[in-house]
Amino acid sequence: MTTTAQESFSILHSIRIKGLATDPVLAAMVGLAPDVLASRLEPLLQDHLVVRKEGRMSGTMLTPVGKELHAELLGAVHPGPAVAEFHHVFLPLNRRFKQICNEWQMRDETTPNDHSDPDYDSGVVNDLAAVHVEIVEALEPLGVEDPRMGLYSSRLSAALTRIEGGDRAAFARPMYDSYHDIWMELHQDLIMVSGRKRGEQDE
Repeated sequence: MTTTAQESFSILHSIRIKGLATDPVLAAMVGLAPDVLASRLEPLLQDHLVVRKEGRMSGTMLTPVGKELHAELLGAVHPGPAVAEFHHVFLPLNRRFKQICNEWQMRDETTPNDHSDPDYDSGVVNDLAAVHVEIVEALEPLGVEDPRMGLYSSRLSAALTRIEGGDRAAFARPMYDSYHDIWMELHQDLIMVSGRKRGEQDE
C-alpha cells in the first residue's frame, strides 16, 4: 500500500474494530493528532465510506461501502512472522489478564469487589502491572514490523498510569479507553490481521 492507502486502511480498520469510534480514541488508535485526524476523515466522509453519529454516543462508523473497502484492504494485508510470534505469547497472557479482570470485579464467586479495600485493589493492580510488562515486551517486535499495532503499547501504558493514579474506571469501564477496552481492541486486531477465526483458545 502507498502511505495514503496505509493511513486510510488504519482509520477504516480502527473504526471496524470499535464499531463506533469516538474522535479521541480513533486518534489514539491511528496515532494522529485530533486535527489531523479530522482532515483525514473528511475525504472518507465525502466518499461515503464512513458516517458521523452525533448525540450522546457520538463518533464515526463505517458504512456498508466502507466495510466492503475495509474487507478488500484487509485481504491485501500479509502479516509478517512477528504477528504469529506475538499470537503465541499473547494467548497465555490473555488468560492471565482475564483472571485479573475477574479478580478486579469479584472478591470471590459470590462477592463483588466494591473497591472498599485498598490493599486488595492494590494487589490486583500489581498483578496487572506484571502482565503489562510482559505484553509491552511482546509488542516491541510487533511494533517494529507494524508500527500501527505498536501503538497499543503506549495506549496500554497510559491506561495503567491512570489506574495507578487512582482512576479505577480506567481498569475496565466500557467506552472509557480503559485498559480492558484497549486489550480487547488488540485481541480483535490480532485476529483480524492474522485472518483467523475466534476460537476456544481466544476465550
